[in-house]
Amino acid sequence: MPVNSFENYPMSWKPDKKALKRPYYKSLASLLEQDIINGYLAPGTKLPPQRELADFLDINFTTITRAYKICEVKGLIYAVTGSGTFVAPNAARSITISKDKTANLIELGFVASFEQTNAIVKDIIPNVVEKKYLEQLLNYNDPTGIPHQKTAALNWMESFGIHTDQEHTAIVSGTQNALAIALTALFEPGNRIATDIYTFSNFIDLAKMYHIQLVPILGDQFGMLPGELEKQCCQINIHGIFLMPSCSNPTTVRITEFRKQELAEVIRKHRLILIEDDIHAFLTAGILSDYQQPMFNILPEQTVYICGTSKSICSGLRVAYMVYGDALREKILRAIFNINVKTSSLDAEVITELILTGKAHEIITEKKQLAQSVNDIYSEYFPLEKNVGHPLSFYRWLPIQGHNDAFHLETELKSYGIRVFHSDRFLSGQTTVEKYLRIALSSTNSLDELKMGLKILKQYLTKNESSVYSRNL
Repeated sequence: MPVNSFENYPMSWKPDKKALKRPYYKSLASLLEQDIINGYLAPGTKLPPQRELADFLDINFTTITRAYKICEVKGLIYAVTGSGTFVAPNAARSITISKDKTANLIELGFVASFEQTNAIVKDIIPNVVEKKYLEQLLNYNDPTGIPHQKTAALNWMESFGIHTDQEHTAIVSGTQNALAIALTALFEPGNRIATDIYTFSNFIDLAKMYHIQLVPILGDQFGMLPGELEKQCCQINIHGIFLMPSCSNPTTVRITEFRKQELAEVIRKHRLILIEDDIHAFLTAGILSDYQQPMFNILPEQTVYICGTSKSICSGLRVAYMVYGDALREKILRAIFNINVKTSSLDAEVITELILTGKAHEIITEKKQLAQSVNDIYSEYFPLEKNVGHPLSFYRWLPIQGHNDAFHLETELKSYGIRVFHSDRFLSGQTTVEKYLRIALSSTNSLDELKMGLKILKQYLTKNESSVYSRNL
């Protein structure tokens, strides 16, 4: 057999040499992308080392490097220093989570926001319609928000510890829109953003769309580990970091005050841009004794602070507040104008009216009570470890065993009448041994329906985990 013959050599991927066309790196990247999308390369597959693949194809090593880089930027593969290159967990499918038709299914997947409180919102809308300045809410003026709406926003965020002014605040069309604006304004294709290993799935898909690479960082019960972030920053060029300090989605982890300070030191040292998604601040500030301040206060010139109202007040109005320092202001304003032109002043006025009349706080109070009730119900079926995760989270992070195929598990549970989401949807770049389910607690039509869904899930997991145990004996 010739020295460089690979005829009988085991390789996880052997692209067709005859299919390569010039420029070879683009052609090879296209072949790799197609094999991933078509399912020939499963998530987590370790790809051939670059030198080995170059030898197999009889092409230059740098050609392989460039091809892998193209696919890495697209979110199809990821590299682990010292371990190799792997197919990304969700390279072949969209993991964006949205409310779709789930007829006859108990909803434990999509995290809603206790929609029964929308009755309070409905009652306030006539007040807005009767405003003398109603016509002013229907034009193009004030693209970042009408002044009195910003004043209400500042009062709202002050209860969460944010102290800023109107010049550094913008009203945008929901948290997802705010994230898109931040990525457009402050990052370029190929840039890297550090995230928790498990993070907000819609942010993962958004980063993939913008060709931004996510760098997963290990964490513990207190949040992302500063030492791990420091290590990655020293090894590769990281441009930003995405955190949900008040209640991480999906893990429910709250970043403690001492951990915020430790992370801030690393962020400051490496001049990272922090995207702080604080959509759950309303569940934390003024309630939990260990909450002091958002990270924006520690790093105001390096942080984009996002305070969405979809979970706290009303999901359907799609209103969020963005706060930023002088260094980021012009870039963010330019992105807002180009992406939104402006956010609906009518929607923002409804939120403003709810804040000014005190009804927003009434909604929050009711949601906290509901959150306590559903978490109590959840703990009856799946007892919680003490001090693990946010006590009032709208969702829980449930460890499971013996369920490695995420699609199969989600599909099978649908046949049992419930919808849940497997942890693979939330992987930011690397596979893990641990498996979880994110269980939404705020989306069922009633508490009785929630109990029924949790009962079905408990029975299913107990039966299947017992089966796995038996096979391992």
